[in-house]
Amino acid sequence: MTTTKDLLPEIYRRLDAAYGDQEWWPGETPLEVAVGAILTQNTAWANVEKAIANLKAAGLLEPAALARLTPSEIAPLIKPAGYYNVKARRLRAFLDFLWEEYDGDVAAMAREELPAVRPKLLAVRGVGPETADSILLYACGLPTFVVDAYTHRILHRHGLADEAAAYDELKELFEGNVEADVAVYKQYHALLVRVGRERCRRGEPRCAGCPLEGLNA
Repeated sequence: MTTTKDLLPEIYRRLDAAYGDQEWWPGETPLEVAVGAILTQNTAWANVEKAIANLKAAGLLEPAALARLTPSEIAPLIKPAGYYNVKARRLRAFLDFLWEEYDGDVAAMAREELPAVRPKLLAVRGVGPETADSILLYACGLPTFVVDAYTHRILHRHGLADEAAAYDELKELFEGNVEADVAVYKQYHALLVRVGRERCRRGEPRCAGCPLEGLNA
């Protein structure tokens, strides 16, 4: 029987061989990545790109410029991302946190130790574990694994996790069995998103020809 310790690295090897470097998360600056992580909650990335394009066109993807806006001023600009009034308040809360704790500098946040910064970020209104870990991994370059719906579905279907497994349980599963390397964590998460979109769909999975076909715990 294949163990979790063997299976998780094997999943990575197969997906990496099949799909190559994903170069994910898209974003020109750490702030843009952080903003994208908040805007992508409950929406497709294509919608987030439109919202980010609006912010760029208005010259607002810079900490001081964005921090001057109220939620009601942010909301129309991020409308394509959906739930724009809620997300405007969440973005405002994150910006307040960034200025209060790090003078508006994502790089300063990245210099803090992960065990210290993660709880602070999770205390920000509207920032849950997936959003926090996305910001910390992709914007700050800190070694924390991101778990999403694709991750959960793939692990469950391959016998590695219960359907009711909690976020932290799945996060610990990866961090306990995969090399704690930022580049590996980024690539692994991106590969799971890729195979989740193309093969391990919410309805009927497309198992025939999948890089993970026949791989089970």
